Amino acid sequence: MMLPSPRPNLAKVKPYKPGKPIEELIRELKLKGEVIKLASNENPLGTSPKALAVMRKFSSESYLYPDDNCYYLRKALAKKFDIDIEWVMAAAGSVELIYLACLAYLRPEDELMMSEHSFIIAKIGATVMDAKVKEVALKDDYSHDLARMLTSITPATKIIYLDNPINPLGTIVKKKELDDFMEKVPDNILVVIDEAYKEYIISKDYPDSFKYLKQGKNVMILRTFSKIYGLAGLRLGYGFSKPEIIANLQKVRYPFNVNRLVQQVGIAALNDTKHALRSRKINEMGKKYLYAELKKLKVFYLPTYANFIFVSFVEDSSVIYEKLLRQGIITRTVKEYGFPNALRITIGTPEQNKKLINGLIAVLSGQI
Repeated sequence: MMLPSPRPNLAKVKPYKPGKPIEELIRELKLKGEVIKLASNENPLGTSPKALAVMRKFSSESYLYPDDNCYYLRKALAKKFDIDIEWVMAAAGSVELIYLACLAYLRPEDELMMSEHSFIIAKIGATVMDAKVKEVALKDDYSHDLARMLTSITPATKIIYLDNPINPLGTIVKKKELDDFMEKVPDNILVVIDEAYKEYIISKDYPDSFKYLKQGKNVMILRTFSKIYGLAGLRLGYGFSKPEIIANLQKVRYPFNVNRLVQQVGIAALNDTKHALRSRKINEMGKKYLYAELKKLKVFYLPTYANFIFVSFVEDSSVIYEKLLRQGIITRTVKEYGFPNALRITIGTPEQNKKLINGLIAVLSGQI
């Protein structure tokens, strides 16, 4: 029997490969001890206590459709970021907003520009729309080469995607670089700045992307509740842009994309500053510990601005990945990003970080 024919360009789409779930590893290897997941950059402290309380309170309303406009969530975001509510959009994760931007603004003859090793979802979204993807090489320090991006712009360029920090590398574009870049980008291009890890950043060199909105630039700023707010499993992200740009994204999203429960939970998480501060502190402590231990192991790593570390080995990282799995440690290979010898490792709790280092010692010393 013949099957319906999909669009030809879908043959070029490589589906996103998420980090391995804990349940899957236990099922596959029949592990009995503790399994730790350091693969998907989730908050190791979990969900904020305030959010959990709201979750219990509103779970009984799950039979009701959500507010399709996410009014109260958007109102809370508008208040926190001192911006008009019409400039705010909520979605089922910031990933959805990347897809919606591609749906709304890319045609087959158009082009999405991004860095060579950036978050792969933007590439997938553009390929789904049969648009071209122009990948620009990074600088020697593994950060975006914005000067090269500017010289690579063509009349076909419609979206420039910048993840800041870069996932899976953890490097950032600094204030002056991004300011200069935004001054020179043509007005007909939508610049998508993905700040999924913004809440973890303490550097004074990190750009204030909101000023580009105030300057009238065609920019969309993306944030998420999946990282420091600990709501990865409920899927909630948000973005800021001109109302005219948001209106176009609203046209291509599906109805009720943000569920009723997470709209309430998101407001509570947003207001739990104590949990966010504690999460950032744990991350900074973990970062220092892992830097020191990785240096002892003579393993290459990139200093990170996020809650994960890019670590590169002399051998194929899939071997190390598999050996860590057998010890109940889930990390993330990044072959699809062009790094066959590297792992992206989430910074965990002190106990998780110690288990990781002990696991790496066992692997690299040949004990496993």
